[in-house]
Amino acid sequence: MVPIGQSFLTLDDFSGILFKKKAITLPASALEKVNVNFQFLQKFSSNKLIYGINTGLGPMAQYKVSGENLLQLQYNLIRSHSSGSGALLTPVLVKALMIARLNSLMLAYSGVHADVVELLKELINKNIIPCVYEHGGVGASGDLVQLAHLGLVLIGEGEVIFENNIHSTAVIFNSLGIKPLSIHVREGLAILNGTSAMTGIGMVNIIQAQKLLVWSAMFSAMTNEIVEAYDDHYSQELNIVKHHKGQNRVAAMLREILNNSKMIRSRSEYLYQHGNLNQEIFEDKVQEYYSLRCVTQVLGPIYDTIIQAEKVLVDELNSVNDNPVIDHANQNIFHGGNFHGDYVSLEMDKLKIAVTKLSMLAERQLNYLLNDKLNQKFPPFVNLGVLGLNFGMQGIQFTATSTVAENQTLSFPMYVHSIPNNNDNQDIVSMGCNAALMTKKVIDNSFSVLGIQVMTILQAIDYLGCMDRLSPNTLALYNEVRKIFPKFIEDQPRYKEMEQVRIFLETTHPAISFKA
Repeated sequence: MVPIGQSFLTLDDFSGILFKKKAITLPASALEKVNVNFQFLQKFSSNKLIYGINTGLGPMAQYKVSGENLLQLQYNLIRSHSSGSGALLTPVLVKALMIARLNSLMLAYSGVHADVVELLKELINKNIIPCVYEHGGVGASGDLVQLAHLGLVLIGEGEVIFENNIHSTAVIFNSLGIKPLSIHVREGLAILNGTSAMTGIGMVNIIQAQKLLVWSAMFSAMTNEIVEAYDDHYSQELNIVKHHKGQNRVAAMLREILNNSKMIRSRSEYLYQHGNLNQEIFEDKVQEYYSLRCVTQVLGPIYDTIIQAEKVLVDELNSVNDNPVIDHANQNIFHGGNFHGDYVSLEMDKLKIAVTKLSMLAERQLNYLLNDKLNQKFPPFVNLGVLGLNFGMQGIQFTATSTVAENQTLSFPMYVHSIPNNNDNQDIVSMGCNAALMTKKVIDNSFSVLGIQVMTILQAIDYLGCMDRLSPNTLALYNEVRKIFPKFIEDQPRYKEMEQVRIFLETTHPAISFKA
């Protein structure tokens, strides 16, 4: 069980709810604060001009809303902004959105009735997932459109995904005895005003980016191993003189992965002690290509970017991102822009650029293995069949190259792509949800590229017949992936195996941990 509203929600807490099916609870002490905050708003808002309670919304805030229409205003807001388009967000992303919104509301600065948080908790624990669309929010007054579709379900309307099928919300609520939310004061605005869609999606991106980084370190290590590279480029001595945490963590990963490998060579032993200087041209390369030798310098900044993104996103997850802020402790209501998503948008852009570079490294390492003129060790395209008749990994390389090219184009930043809207009331916006969704696409693409990379590495291992010389870590991965992708010689369609390997990488925790 994970308590919400009692303490700082961590990435591990978030991951546990999403991927380990941990239920959430609402501690009584936190619920009491929500009740006190709601009661303060009810009392304080009487006979006062307060945005979104007795005024219109956005540029319509100059218009007074009459007393008899105050509750209808909140329903109108939810219904009018339920205008998303495009594909439905996956259930995991919507559940992430719901957790983020619940955590913010439980901080007790939004003036909501406890019914809202109780209903959100119930939907999360029962895996009742609102249908939320990918397109709509500009991330300035929060993720208005995405969160409106959440609000629509909370009031018993719209559609939900339950047990893998789309149903009318009303039907599911009736069948499970769930009572829809009734608006009390400002629940509509409180649900919509916030960065919870971009934050929830961003949290999922960070969880998956951490996996990608470790897999990339693993496959980089395996590539160095099977070409019998030298050991000094990932040594502690070489990397420690460069003072970047990420570079040194990646170097430590490589050392852990390759521990007890019988294929990695010691430069001291092979070149310094036994090197033959009586040659004009050295057939054995003195240094490896950059994609093999500079792994710590390439993956290090990516590691640091993921760490920074985690800090910012977890801070946002545990922040009040509503407007106005209902502050019962200071007996006041503060109007501002905490719903603006710039923090998340910028981190997502940085993260997708970093992950794109990770996919580029994988593509270069893949190309090295497939090009016999570069590696001078394997047949063209690691073809285990008859050269000229069979194709090996030739066809699969096109997919990797095409996918990396898409990542490169997707890496154009959303953070600097503001378009004023809302009658110029929102004259500078974050596009945070767009940034988070594009980052997710880059991450998904990268799992596909790394899947192709590891398939190629395994074929290369079988060509060499070097299983008994691999490190224990790389041998364990070889055996695990070979269960879903057997060695092949004859040409057959590979797209189903590619998909199985991709799913394996997305859903399996690597043996090596991301953090030390």
